[in-house]
Amino acid sequence: MDEKVQEKIKELEQRKEHIQAGGGPDRIAAQHEKGKLTARERLESLFDSGTFQEIDAFIEHRGTMFGMADKDVPADAVITGYGQIDGRTVYVFSQDFTVLGGTLGEMHAAKITKVMDLALKTGSPFIGINDSGGARIQEGIDALNGFAEIFKRNTLASGVIPQISVIMGPCAGGAVYSPALTDFVFMVDRTSQMFITGPEVIRSVTGEQVTFEELGGGKTHNEKSGVAHFLAVDEEDAFEQIRKLLSYLPSNNIEDAPVGERVSLEVKEELRDIVPGEPNKPYDVRDVINNLVDVGSFFEVQERFALNAVVGFGRLEGRSVGIIANQPKILAGTLDIDASDKIARFVRFCDAFNIPLITLVDTPGYLPGKNQEYGGIIRHGAKVLYAYSEATVPKISLILRKAYGGAYIAMCCRGLGCDMAFAWPTAEIAVMGPEGACNIVFRKEIANAEDSALVRQQKVQEYRDRFASPYVAAQRGYVDDVLDPAMTRVVLGRALASLASKREDRPAKKHGNIPL
Repeated sequence: MDEKVQEKIKELEQRKEHIQAGGGPDRIAAQHEKGKLTARERLESLFDSGTFQEIDAFIEHRGTMFGMADKDVPADAVITGYGQIDGRTVYVFSQDFTVLGGTLGEMHAAKITKVMDLALKTGSPFIGINDSGGARIQEGIDALNGFAEIFKRNTLASGVIPQISVIMGPCAGGAVYSPALTDFVFMVDRTSQMFITGPEVIRSVTGEQVTFEELGGGKTHNEKSGVAHFLAVDEEDAFEQIRKLLSYLPSNNIEDAPVGERVSLEVKEELRDIVPGEPNKPYDVRDVINNLVDVGSFFEVQERFALNAVVGFGRLEGRSVGIIANQPKILAGTLDIDASDKIARFVRFCDAFNIPLITLVDTPGYLPGKNQEYGGIIRHGAKVLYAYSEATVPKISLILRKAYGGAYIAMCCRGLGCDMAFAWPTAEIAVMGPEGACNIVFRKEIANAEDSALVRQQKVQEYRDRFASPYVAAQRGYVDDVLDPAMTRVVLGRALASLASKREDRPAKKHGNIPL
């Protein structure tokens, strides 16, 4: 080899070695002591072995203020590039907390926006691994503009490519809005936090005492705020969940989702024994879901938030589907503010990425109460109506038991655009529940009866027999068939196959005005 070429290759190796060392052994050790991987270790764990290709490793900051002129910031505190996950190309950034706290400056943001642009051009999923102290104060307005450039691209990519945010350390201030604009947010228990203002600021302004974990930890955002969608026990668990999530999703809005191993459509006798005949007796709707989808394929989203609704991905004959269900064992499956937001967001994601929807209905209505009304249940509940009406993917509904009033409409009824509607014999479809209806319709008759309790009981049963059943709806074509529960998996599979070529247009417009 030519001596000069050899010297240049040696120089290249030395430069790369320095960049790959990040913040140095002490800071890397401190990262490990917190139970956290380094930025590069995370990429090794996330991608198929040996497939990650770094971009812009030699980028350097251009800051000169507050001592930045002579500051060495390897890779400008963020690693960007692309690799393969289960053989599919995915673009990524991974912030390096060992280098200047992973803070975001002008060139740091430029690196991120470059890979975001590439992901959009190539139709590839994008993953952001956040572990940062926030904006680099020394770079001032350039750092703020960098955030704005990222937020704009998050918005432009929305509905075009799947965007996943992974919080693996602090994510504070304006930095939280990029994850908030993405499709799914993963957090790691006890090592990741998200908040607009930290505990110190809150204490000085309001006097409230709160810890980092209480304010913005993984459980807080998975259980209370709904900002996050998945909670991992550690970083390796988070990457395993991300890989699983991607297996249900297409790379972009033009492609179809990956098809898994085809599983035959079998009769499931177990489905006859899950839903009680008593309309007020609770059960776990997940037992129904797990018997409808391919074995072991249900992957729940926002499992810890708005527990009265269940949403997630599954497979039917190997094809990806989005599942939405009321959960009768929590608040009787009523729709409230949080459940409405959870359902509407999930429906819109599935519609954007060509994933068919299966809705399982068992709800007595919207949750009553002053807090719900003051909190805007009308506005939030309308989001569900909007999301289903807007969706053009195949939509299949199955009424398991109660489907009353406005909630019947909201849960993808025929009039809202459901392509195929089915019901079990236990279904009760009516304007309201039999008890409430009788109190209105037969009020005088019950009040004037000698034995008002007996007459009321008779009228409730009469109403239930005549109106609160699936057969009146079936007579009018609002339900396509009343199914033996054991045959449901077979019928849903056939329906899904028949709708695979569905095409449905919407009026031309710039965009709608969803009731946010």
